[in-house]
Amino acid sequence: MTLVKAAKLSGIPPGGRAIVLVGETRVILFNAAGKLYAVEDVCSHDEGSLDNGPLEDFEVECPRHGARFDIRTGEATRMPAIAPIRTFPVKVEGDDVLIETSHD
Repeated sequence: MTLVKAAKLSGIPPGGRAIVLVGETRVILFNAAGKLYAVEDVCSHDEGSLDNGPLEDFEVECPRHGARFDIRTGEATRMPAIAPIRTFPVKVEGDDVLIETSHD
């Protein structure tokens, strides 16, 4: 496991989000309910981007077909998606937001 500095906490206000690259992977960082969550920016239904999808509570909605995913677990919560999306552990050190990645 490797921690990668991805963003500044001060740049992600409550209710906000940031798009970051972790290696070659696009990741969305969400600041929801006082905690940060990181998910891969790809819908498991059609591989479209989730970055412009609305966030309601802890669910991000794919703007293309309306699939929803829980940003805490990656679980698909509404059709047409049935497969989960990838999530990443997040750690905050001072103003630095670190994302944990694994190298297979």
